[in-house]
Amino acid sequence: MTGRDRALQLLRRRPDLADCAAYPFDVDLARAEHGEAVRLASGAALEAVAGDDTGGTFFVCAGGQVLYASSEGEAGLIADSVDEALEVLIGLPGWHDYTGLAPDVDDTALAAAVAETEGNLREYYGPDLDADRSALLTALGLREVPQPQLIRRLHRALLRTEPDFLLLNAEEGCAYTLLDRLPRPPLWQTVLEPGQADLALLRADRTRWPEVAADAARRATALRAAQYDRRDTDLSFLRVLLQHEAQHGATEELRLAAVLVGLHGQQQDHQLLHSLRAASYDVLCHLGGFPDIAAELSTWAAEFDESNHGADPEDEPEFTWAELARRQGRTELARAALLRLLDDAGPRDAALLAGLADELTQLGDFTQAARARHLYASLQDDPTRRGAALTDLASLQRRAGDVEAAGRSVQRAVAVLDGPQPAAATDQLALDLNLPEPQPTTLAWRTLGLGLSVTEEHFRIAQEATTVGLHAVARASLAAGTALLLELPRPTEALHQLARETTQMLDGALSPIADQRDSAGG
Repeated sequence: MTGRDRALQLLRRRPDLADCAAYPFDVDLARAEHGEAVRLASGAALEAVAGDDTGGTFFVCAGGQVLYASSEGEAGLIADSVDEALEVLIGLPGWHDYTGLAPDVDDTALAAAVAETEGNLREYYGPDLDADRSALLTALGLREVPQPQLIRRLHRALLRTEPDFLLLNAEEGCAYTLLDRLPRPPLWQTVLEPGQADLALLRADRTRWPEVAADAARRATALRAAQYDRRDTDLSFLRVLLQHEAQHGATEELRLAAVLVGLHGQQQDHQLLHSLRAASYDVLCHLGGFPDIAAELSTWAAEFDESNHGADPEDEPEFTWAELARRQGRTELARAALLRLLDDAGPRDAALLAGLADELTQLGDFTQAARARHLYASLQDDPTRRGAALTDLASLQRRAGDVEAAGRSVQRAVAVLDGPQPAAATDQLALDLNLPEPQPTTLAWRTLGLGLSVTEEHFRIAQEATTVGLHAVARASLAAGTALLLELPRPTEALHQLARETTQMLDGALSPIADQRDSAGG
């Protein structure tokens, strides 16, 4: 027994205390089973310990925090430990009524809200609510905290639900909505804050310029901060940030840095940007329409600025801030924002879904990346794009550990890319003139890089299926990949080597099985 779950252990040992906790305080240890499988988006452990009469469940997280999930798909952190949670739940029967109270309400208003809720409870339970509450708290060794203080503590916990305690439906991957509607800072504010600090640092201390400029995430965030807080005196360090960003190719921050520098219209900056474009084809294309003369630099930058950047961070897509959070190393913050975007995505969001799949892949969340790519693939009408998306989906499913689904996806990719075969000619004129039969177009995609990718994925799936003992899947994928390999006009030696390694791997895995069968037969 640990100090932080002492009260829970007492409830488990004392049926009389457990009965009192269940009624009237609605913390029932006998209901410790949620209506559907759930998991934390972070992958951290979760244990159901109790439930209430609405179908909601209380979970203990790996760090001891208590998360509540309703039967209606809402979830929220309610305390930092089981003991603190019980102080709230016993001290505030009807606690759900207080999750929507404004955080700036004074103690008098909070006490009035409690009096109203508990007055209704006493109509059903009787006059002993206060006495039973005091007795239960005392028996469990818990404090009887003033109720307004408990509400404020509950609110502080609820505000910490995201990003670290985001709850998902384990089967579908969709996120639970927040249990409360308390005001929170927007994502851009949280992500931009370190950039604002670095911007102040750049302005105050020239010796810190190399440090900020050399760090890709800090450089990008500082440039974003400079976008919304522009000063003429920033030009010198903006040039430094621009030159560092140009070393990383065509990024959105490169374009932003070029605009922030170009707006000043300096001759030397025209020369600097011209040299950066000349040194890299990617930069050349990314900074299109660049003027030949320095006098037009500021006009070019202003037009770029108007079409691509804004003066208010709230106008920037949420995806931008989620991506930047990921680059800052704030994994759970990025994941929570990306999953919320994924849950809200619709038929018109194909480009967003593609970006979400890429970002979730960068986070290593292949299950959610596959979910985004699956939706993206379903929106593609062009066979080549759909086939490519299905191939990428197969790769993500394989890396997520769902090898059978990966096998089905890559089979669908080939079927989509090949399309329906043309029917044989039946036109009598065509037959009389001895016109050639219509030729299938299935070989076209095999001549492209897509042919190499699809073939390689077959072998990768076969290897992974062999590793996990799915030998039927492995054999089918190896056979299909080998057939495709023979049809490729220019297969690489690396692909041939992968085919040989896959064959040897599967043969090695099947040999012991064959030996066992021979021994059993003998």
